[in-house]
Amino acid sequence: MREHTVTELRYSKDEKCLTVAFDDGASFDLPAEYLRVYSPSAEVRGHGADERRIIAGRRHVGIMKIEPVGNYAVKIDFDDLHDTGLYSWSYFRELGEKRETWWAQYLKDLEDRGLSRDP
Repeated sequence: MREHTVTELRYSKDEKCLTVAFDDGASFDLPAEYLRVYSPSAEVRGHGADERRIIAGRRHVGIMKIEPVGNYAVKIDFDDLHDTGLYSWSYFRELGEKRETWWAQYLKDLEDRGLSRDP
């Protein structure tokens, strides 16, 4: 499978949404909350498939800064002070393509644990 390159990253502070466009024309709108709760950091993902933490209370999270890391990823600083984990182009692609499924899973995980998106 060919690795696609990100051609545009555009953050809307008002919408709290990052638009990610790729060299093949695909484009995804990824809310800051979604990016935060699916952060690629070890803090969120753990070190194995069964270790993912469910991060609650991030409905209003925003992005303060996006920094490039080489030509393959960015580091995102969120306004809840989470700033670890590198979002590679392939991870952005996966987040975009699986958004509906992953978001539904996140909402179910919150509900199953009696947690909320609200702080």
